[in-house]
Amino acid sequence: MSKTLITFIIVFITYIGIAIGYWPKLRSNRTTITLIGAGLLILFKQISIKDIPGFLDIDTLILLFSMMVINANLRLSGFFKLTGAYLLRLTRKPRVFLIIEIIVVGVLSAFFLNDTVCIMFTPFLLELLLAMDRNPIPYLIALATATNIGSTATITGNPQNMIIGVASGIPFGQFSLALAPIAILSFIFIWIVITQFYKKEFARENYFSIPPTQSIRYYKPLLIKTLVVVLGMFIAFLAGVSVAIAAFIAACILLITRRVKPEKVFAEIDWGLLVFFAALFIVTGALEKNGVSTAFMAMTNISGKENVFSLSAVTVILSNLVSNVPAVLLLKPVVTAMADPTAGWLTLAAASTLAGNLTLLGSVANLIVAESAQRRKVTLGFWEYTRAGLLITLLSLVVSTIWLSLFVW
Repeated sequence: MSKTLITFIIVFITYIGIAIGYWPKLRSNRTTITLIGAGLLILFKQISIKDIPGFLDIDTLILLFSMMVINANLRLSGFFKLTGAYLLRLTRKPRVFLIIEIIVVGVLSAFFLNDTVCIMFTPFLLELLLAMDRNPIPYLIALATATNIGSTATITGNPQNMIIGVASGIPFGQFSLALAPIAILSFIFIWIVITQFYKKEFARENYFSIPPTQSIRYYKPLLIKTLVVVLGMFIAFLAGVSVAIAAFIAACILLITRRVKPEKVFAEIDWGLLVFFAALFIVTGALEKNGVSTAFMAMTNISGKENVFSLSAVTVILSNLVSNVPAVLLLKPVVTAMADPTAGWLTLAAASTLAGNLTLLGSVANLIVAESAQRRKVTLGFWEYTRAGLLITLLSLVVSTIWLSLFVW
């Protein structure tokens, strides 16, 4: 049996476990399943221990950890409860609240990285909605899909766009003018799909019941300090500082304190989530190392036949097989050799990002939402997400291909 086939079988079994969240008759979760998958790849000599450092995306892991520290300080200070109370003053109607949520997280993800927005907003939404005894699932799906779509609009929106921005040399403004309209139109589809799938939650006569404001407690010194540090971090992002470095420095500044015990902060960090993503990088890296991804590219054979439809289709399929960042790296030589590489880069950016909404496994942002919710005993299931994500993806891809074919190709 070839190495490529063995790797494919191990990764396929691992992905099935990740998709359903457990293996039958075993006490397992996504973290243990992914670790076991990485262990099987080592056991059957598909990869070696020496390969692991090359597979790990250290910047992403540092960013995840740093944002968890920042998020812990925001929670301990009472920021999320105060923000929730303020947002509820804007509207008590779930339908309108969903619009506000989609716009806010979508715009933020365009500038501050979609994964970061999911890390910060998932706990806030859960605390707010559970306090009001609402169903958090549709709002979590909106969070994941809106951050993915919003991140399409700029070079700084997600890691694959950053890779494309550097490789292509496309100016920030030109990139956004080409792709921002796709994101804005796709926001509408999120609202339509979710309100139709969850008609009971978003019935016109529904209103939120506001939790008693007198029960909201917050720690003012910590709140002010954390908000100042977060503001400084965002300014650093806009100034072009590495997202991972800026976030890590911000986290370190927050750990310099005389008031909050480190144990309280570290108790808020989801260490299992960090292990999960580290193991996922190893499993995904094995696909590329052992030729599974290359074999797929040979089967598609699109070189010399690229157009907005074929390139979008291959990108969507590959992004959901090996994730969007490896997909972009694998398709990079194809796009570089095109007669009009700018059109290819923009199509690759749009398709690889929008493809992230197809299934729960489509993007890191989706998994962050699902795993963070699971920690609070809220299960966002694979099929529960996919039935809405699939339709949102198809509609947004239709808009993307039409827009790009009219104004870019």
